[in-house]
Amino acid sequence: MAGSFHPSSATANGHPGVRTTSSSSSSASLKGCCCCLFFLLILLGLVVVAVCLVIILAVRPKKPQFELQAVQVQYLLVEPPPQSPSSPTSPSLSSSSPVFLSLNISMFFTALNPNRVGIKYGPSKLDVMYKGVPLGVASVPSFYQPAHSTTLVTTTVTVRRANILQAAALDLEQDATVNDRVELLLTGDVAAQVRLLQINSPQVKVYVDCAIVISPRKQSLTYKQCGVNGLNV
Repeated sequence: MAGSFHPSSATANGHPGVRTTSSSSSSASLKGCCCCLFFLLILLGLVVVAVCLVIILAVRPKKPQFELQAVQVQYLLVEPPPQSPSSPTSPSLSSSSPVFLSLNISMFFTALNPNRVGIKYGPSKLDVMYKGVPLGVASVPSFYQPAHSTTLVTTTVTVRRANILQAAALDLEQDATVNDRVELLLTGDVAAQVRLLQINSPQVKVYVDCAIVISPRKQSLTYKQCGVNGLNV
């Protein structure tokens, strides 16, 4: 019949097709936002990679150089194991007898930056060891080093009655009383970042390896060797 109205062709409010059109528009808008966000993240990633490449090609960073300039020995004491009652004139040396090591030393490093940009160093800790036995930690503060400059870095190591057991105790007793040379190893990573236009590069780690020999009788340094073994990301 002409002019008749069929309910199936309209929504509940009397406006045909309104709900279907609104749902389709929302879905298309959401997909468009996701695509835009995805391409924006890709663009930002490409910009970061490009900036890093420009910095590497323009600056050509070189590894910094560390050198142990001096060591001041306040004291180094080796306490032998307690004397045996059966032999009061000589200490009782056995693999189970403890030997105690106490020391206080100050170390002065020079850090050389050969680059055309500054380097930012984070706080680091270097392990102090005797024949693989950890004795203490040397703390290196954070600092900024300008381009083409040399910076003096000071750290102090204090060890109070470190208990050295087993075979290392026998070696320490021998080194201190007979050989008059106690060799210590100082190792660890120093975190560094190249800074260009107030932007820091990804962090790299410089591995420091130092060997020092101290005379307990003279309370002084007799040998030192320190260097940088590598630059690791």
